[in-house]
Amino acid sequence: MPDASYRPPVAAGLVFVASGAVLVLEILGIRLLAPYVGLTLETTTAIIGTVLAGIAAGAAFGGRAADEVDPRLLLPMLLAAGGGMAIATVPLVRLLGPGLRGGGDLAALLITLIALFPAATVLSAVTPAVAKLQLRDLERTGSVVGRLSAWATGGALVALGLLLGLRGRSPLLLAAAALATAAVSLAVGAPCDVESRYHCAVVVEDGSRPGGRTLVLDDLRHSYVDLDDPRHLEFAYVRWIGDAIDGIEPAGAALDAVFLGGGGFTLPRYLAATRPGSRSRVLEVDEPLVELARDRLGLRTGAALQVRAGDARMTLRGEPDASADLLVGDAFGGRSVPWHLATIEFHTEIRRVLRPRGVYALNVIDQPPLRLVRAQAATLLDGFADVALVARPGPAGGNLVLLASESPLPPAVASTAHGARTLGRAEVERFAAGAEPLRDDDAPADQLRTGA
Repeated sequence: MPDASYRPPVAAGLVFVASGAVLVLEILGIRLLAPYVGLTLETTTAIIGTVLAGIAAGAAFGGRAADEVDPRLLLPMLLAAGGGMAIATVPLVRLLGPGLRGGGDLAALLITLIALFPAATVLSAVTPAVAKLQLRDLERTGSVVGRLSAWATGGALVALGLLLGLRGRSPLLLAAAALATAAVSLAVGAPCDVESRYHCAVVVEDGSRPGGRTLVLDDLRHSYVDLDDPRHLEFAYVRWIGDAIDGIEPAGAALDAVFLGGGGFTLPRYLAATRPGSRSRVLEVDEPLVELARDRLGLRTGAALQVRAGDARMTLRGEPDASADLLVGDAFGGRSVPWHLATIEFHTEIRRVLRPRGVYALNVIDQPPLRLVRAQAATLLDGFADVALVARPGPAGGNLVLLASESPLPPAVASTAHGARTLGRAEVERFAAGAEPLRDDDAPADQLRTGA
């Protein structure tokens, strides 16, 4: 007979908590590793796959161990060891991460094997050990194992729900959604010009402008390009960034620029047209979009316009110190700036790449009460000498553009296009009052944007 302390409710509670803890570790690992290995589908899959392997190994290990050791002795050891390994996850990742920085999915696999696999294995051994303790006769084996499996699954789902509620959408959920979308697409097809690992991309012709083309990613109008006139900037926020480019001193001089996110390559083409001799480096994670831009949007790469594929958190590290007069942040995951491109730590890299008088222009999408853009403004105020905000009066939401520099921003970077107003540093400080800067340890970008 099992010990009274392991009656069915207690047994269910043990597997519920242990299984939920494994999922928490999985999502924690994705967030912890992103600053070191990037946040791509490959790195996320490497982390998820390693933790799933730990779950499988734990099931096998726990079952064998329960046959050889009294489960009433085994379970406290498993819980204590699993808890200790879980506590060690954060320091292990921070110890290993710097040495494997930029290593991509192989680095993600190695770090996860060392930091997460052991904890996932030990915690996953709890369920078969509890099952062995609960089995009283062979006639009830199915119901006992089924009940405990249900509680284990419930623990994982509740942990996922709590994490989503507390921290916004997780990369794990996004990866699962991407895989589900891919499966449906294989079954029914998709109306895409290009279907990449991240987006369904379509180029739509503008009936009112012969050369006008709109790049639509999933359900969002992402970029507008005029094949005949690269100086034409259709979207309001792009015009605001274009005005900032025009206002960088000296006027009309060639600039060295870095763009985080390529999309339709509207602004690199605008820079080349308005400031001949400029050199642009575009950091784009989605390589099929680059090919689509070559085929349908007039993109021509070469010495003056280079594209580097990869997560911007990783590829920006390859840019030389003090090499850029302009750095534009226009990378998005859905409707939000990827959290690991929004933090103080990432902005340290941006300041390293910018020249002393260089300008950083950041596109942010937000809606009232504008918690994300306030937090993003607070983050820039923490590291830059001067910060400005370009938005329609209110501001009412939608696209907003933040400008930052380690030197006083030239007055000419201000824009009034499309009814915009440009707030100087003092006004930005009042706007961002009370907002916490975003850090690698705490950057709930999705949660702030949705007002959750």
